[in-house]
Amino acid sequence: MSRVKINLEYLFRASPAILYRFITTPECLVRWFCDGVDIQEDVYTYDWEGSEEIAEMVDDIEEERIRFEWEDCDPGEYLEYRMYKSDVTNETILEISDFCNDDEIDEQTLYWNELIKKLRAETGG
Repeated sequence: MSRVKINLEYLFRASPAILYRFITTPECLVRWFCDGVDIQEDVYTYDWEGSEEIAEMVDDIEEERIRFEWEDCDPGEYLEYRMYKSDVTNETILEISDFCNDDEIDEQTLYWNELIKKLRAETGG
């Protein structure tokens, strides 16, 4: 089974600054992404229903791009968030790059769609 990169794009009324805060701070992450998170410098330890996963923030341009590498992921794989304002609509575009098995693309996309619904509710759209 091969691993593939998926790219997803979502529109928000919230600013890049607000999205950045919801992706990088414990008090915001637990509102949409995970059950708990402990951040020590650039290492994020996420908790989902008692299961922990560790990711290191390897790239950070505030309010523009954040990239994480999961502790147990294949070399070259990452989770990346990019956010920027659309010149046409003035909405914020959030791009997510993630990796999954080639037979899990639909499931992974649905998973992100559900997370983004929560994120939109928390950020006001």
